Amino acid sequence: MDHIEKHFAALERVRLHFVTAGPQDGAPVLLLHGFPEFWYGWRHQIPALAAAGYRVIAPDQRGYNLSDRPGDWRAYDMELLAGDMLQLMDHLGYEKVHLVGHDWGAQVAWWLAIFHPERFHDLTILNVPHPFVMSRNLRKNRRQLLKSWYIFFFQIPWLPEFLLGLGDNAGLAKLLRRSGKPSTFTDADIARYHEAWRQPGAKRGMLNWYRAIMRRASQAMPRGTIDLPTLILWGEQDVALSLEMAEQSAALCRDVRLKTFPEATHWVASDAADAVNAELIAFFQEH
Repeated sequence: MDHIEKHFAALERVRLHFVTAGPQDGAPVLLLHGFPEFWYGWRHQIPALAAAGYRVIAPDQRGYNLSDRPGDWRAYDMELLAGDMLQLMDHLGYEKVHLVGHDWGAQVAWWLAIFHPERFHDLTILNVPHPFVMSRNLRKNRRQLLKSWYIFFFQIPWLPEFLLGLGDNAGLAKLLRRSGKPSTFTDADIARYHEAWRQPGAKRGMLNWYRAIMRRASQAMPRGTIDLPTLILWGEQDVALSLEMAEQSAALCRDVRLKTFPEATHWVASDAADAVNAELIAFFQEH
């Protein structure tokens, strides 16, 4: 992608890698990726938002790609992950940003919106429920519990890293391919992901997000109602997360719009890129 600038920020506990694009004086947009991606998961959004005049910031969250990758699961408590983003904003001199998160990045975004709403103009969530909704469904919804079997598998020490890493991370590549549409990830995309997965300690870092959230269950379920203007974008063909959780999450937001994409998978930002970009720009312009 053209006109992407690469940076590192030495924060309180970790050194984060991030990319930026768009005019320096544009309204800032913070894009938070999920598992098993890195900043490149926003490859379809970064140029569109930059062209619309926004200053885009897309970090590799801790544990991923070129950012620090602590080996201890305790380094992935949600408070620390959210704190990384607040510190990155401070590092860049931004008091407020438009906040967008997908997958695990959406969990961080929900947390930030609950506990630090004063730092954000609005909240956009892609295909991850409010943490209270997720926790409740894991406890009470057998169908969702079965869909989420991998969360419990990832709790096993070293074995998931070993199996996902066999054949030059073929397991991770298969995970992406099987959960998306044939057109979601090109061979070139997968090659970029392989570069990130080969970083020392990357697989452990990524999986430690799952280990920390299960071991810190009380942190996983803040019930706070979201006061920020909220946009929820949801691919209905998500193999891991049911559509009903999107509706339940919307019920916990005071000012919300829920937009679903019937043909899109969990990777809605890729499957419906043009429509997602249009939704983001229109939403930001309102706030």
